[in-house]
Amino acid sequence: MGVPAARLIEPPFAPPKSNRRWVALGFIALAQLLIALDATVVSIALPSAQAALGATDSDRQWVITAYTLAFAGLLLLGGRVADIAGRKRAFVVGLGGFALASAVGGAAPNLAVLIAARAAQGAFAALLAPTALSLLAVTFTEPRERATAFAVYGSIAGSGAAVGLLLGGALTQYLSWRWCLYISLPIAIAAAAGGWLVLPSSSIKGGFRVDFPGAALATAGLVALVYASSTASLGYGAISAALLLLFVAWEARTANPLLPLRILVNRTRAGVYLTVMCAIAGMFGAFLFLTYFMQVVLDFTPLEAGLAFLPMSVASQAGSWLIASRLMPRVSPRTLMAPGALMAAAGMAVLTQMHVAAGYATVVLPAEVLLGVGISCVMVAAFSTATQGVDPREAGVASATVNTAQQVGGSLGTAILNAVATTATAGFVGGRAAAVVHGFATAAEVGVAILVAGAIVAAVLVNAPRPAQPDRA
Repeated sequence: MGVPAARLIEPPFAPPKSNRRWVALGFIALAQLLIALDATVVSIALPSAQAALGATDSDRQWVITAYTLAFAGLLLLGGRVADIAGRKRAFVVGLGGFALASAVGGAAPNLAVLIAARAAQGAFAALLAPTALSLLAVTFTEPRERATAFAVYGSIAGSGAAVGLLLGGALTQYLSWRWCLYISLPIAIAAAAGGWLVLPSSSIKGGFRVDFPGAALATAGLVALVYASSTASLGYGAISAALLLLFVAWEARTANPLLPLRILVNRTRAGVYLTVMCAIAGMFGAFLFLTYFMQVVLDFTPLEAGLAFLPMSVASQAGSWLIASRLMPRVSPRTLMAPGALMAAAGMAVLTQMHVAAGYATVVLPAEVLLGVGISCVMVAAFSTATQGVDPREAGVASATVNTAQQVGGSLGTAILNAVATTATAGFVGGRAAAVVHGFATAAEVGVAILVAGAIVAAVLVNAPRPAQPDRA
């Protein structure tokens, strides 16, 4: 799904010797694969897990949002903890905790335990993700090596979602949905063992305090917001607003804020964060009901459903490399972001035409291609722009904030679109299959509105100019 970043305040750090750097990169990349994979591997297994655990349609979305919410709420805190405790120690602890949470989730006897385990996975991912990227940043300092290392890391981050969908389909079909969680154990153990052997130790000698009150207020506020979105509860909406306002007030007065508010008041960065939230909200919502449409209505096996998502991943890679990377040096960021969000909205508009007789090639495939290309154009430009003009000492927190916006968007999109779909299904007069598909099509209409809103925000707020061109001799 995106590349999280840590707060890059450098302690004394001795990079590993040259012949060990690339070995270290392998284990760092393995940790990033684990994070990206677990964001989607459970999606394909969700229909099977829901049936096995007796979960309701309104509760199923918490298996996804528990992970993204914990990730979003604790990401900034995770980067700060890694700075203080030491990156090697945080790397190993993050992987160990992730493995333990995965084991508990795989053995979950009911939905509540599964949701709690997914939340724990997200919490340890919030420690692991900024640690991994920070390790990469301080290990590779020579420009050519650095470019190669970040290219490898970014490629794994981008392909992890596709690997998760394919792996989730195969494991669910041939073993059990529980193996979609157990599969994290060998990956985490291998990365932790290798990291312990090849990564050097580092720590900060005093001077930093962890903003635990800020982290608690932000996480509680986001949880209340998602719950209010999924239940249409005005009470929880009010609680969320109060908690998030308290978070802003606390960050404005504390000496060591989790999120310096000056990061948010910049017009372009605020526009980037809001656009990313809208883009990912639409994409995660599409993942949820496309998974059910293909397995429940089109009668795809879990593996076939995983394979059926491949065109979206291919379209995303094509949009990144063939469109965004080529145009980004030549045009302003909003020239990519606004049309990209509109293209994704067009993909969601195709999904509003879903019905029980609709086929994969006529509805799902074109929607996936449009969503993949559109979202990639938004995200490539967003991550490039998120740290533009930021004090280098705050580049990490600015980048981490755009990742937080990404995870919040995923949580809200899943909650809102699932709530819309279940409400529309319940109010439909007709057969069960027709009612379910009607709910998905109605949710897609809301998804179109969210993505169009993202395009408008990008066009109005993201006013950064195109990159400066070097003088030609």
